[in-house]
Amino acid sequence: MSSATKGIVHGRIIELDEAPGFPDGAEVFVLVQPREASSAERLPPGEGLRRSAGAWADDPAGVDEYLEWNRQNRKPAKSP
Repeated sequence: MSSATKGIVHGRIIELDEAPGFPDGAEVFVLVQPREASSAERLPPGEGLRRSAGAWADDPAGVDEYLEWNRQNRKPAKSP
């Protein structure tokens, strides 16, 4: 008897979406593979990056201003 189901990894524990159907304490062999996203779940190119931009996703000029400010503030101070 074998069973296949998906789950989520939490450190060394895998939480299954459904019961595997084996008695408690049964010894099992586990083959772990990452789940491939279906084409419906895949984001269009660049969408992941846009989502990770947070509040700046709709403000590219604000990102440019911040990056320039950051560059200027990282320069070492010149001694007089």
